[in-house]
Amino acid sequence: MKLSVIVPCFNAADTIGVQLEALAKQEWSELWEVIVADNGSTDSSLAIAKQFKDRVPNLRIVDASDQPGAAHARNTGAKVAQGEFLAFCDADDEVAESWVAAMGQALAEHDFVAGRHEFDKLNEPWLLKSRTLLQQKGLQDYKYPPFLPHAASSNLGIKRAIHEAVGGYDETMLRLQDTDYCWRVQLAGTELKFVDTVVIQYRLRDSLAKRFQQARLWGVYNVLLYKKYRPLGMPALPWQSGLLEWVRLLKRSRQLYQKGSRVRWLGDLARCIGRIEGSIKYRVWAL
Repeated sequence: MKLSVIVPCFNAADTIGVQLEALAKQEWSELWEVIVADNGSTDSSLAIAKQFKDRVPNLRIVDASDQPGAAHARNTGAKVAQGEFLAFCDADDEVAESWVAAMGQALAEHDFVAGRHEFDKLNEPWLLKSRTLLQQKGLQDYKYPPFLPHAASSNLGIKRAIHEAVGGYDETMLRLQDTDYCWRVQLAGTELKFVDTVVIQYRLRDSLAKRFQQARLWGVYNVLLYKKYRPLGMPALPWQSGLLEWVRLLKRSRQLYQKGSRVRWLGDLARCIGRIEGSIKYRVWAL
């Protein structure tokens, strides 16, 4: 087996069919498989996934419900994977037509790769104004404070031996586990390469409540990453940086009158709130 595609899943009934349909259409000369790692879904996700067993090459559905979190689901999938290469994508996105072949080629040339995100197909126009659209032309920059580049696990590939050498994803990280994973792999000596031929259609959170919750938890885990990586070379955050963020938010409050800008502003507010929460929880000043 050359490549194992790992799809973590939790209550993704509204979207997993789109992703599996895209995987069913993939063509590649090498042997590959798809592993859906279910993290305890209570909706019809599993029933939908089972409908693709005769259409997706070597599709397996594995139980990853014993511990919550996408990190655990990805690790569970990786443990049963038979491929020399591991490719991660998500149940709420859609891989491009030649994604498997492009990922396989990328991993034949590099040890650790991230692909390109496109946003137009799965998102309404107003949503495109609600977020900074990352990973379109290169790796994501981390700015809290500036540190190593990283990428989302929605479009990530790695040699299985390297994944195993770093111990897989940190299952205590319920958010930003992909950032942590990318950093640990790089600090262990493997470069992360951006390959723009490996493409997915990325789905943004389409409700204010979901976006607020997502951004708040990112803020909390920004602080945990800061605490974890300060001893490993991450620069110190200036003490006044968080205060300046709040000042900038107040100056941008007029954006509340436009829907897309309002969601962006509230997402930034949620992340600032999350950083306060994280600073208290992890006992480190990281606003």
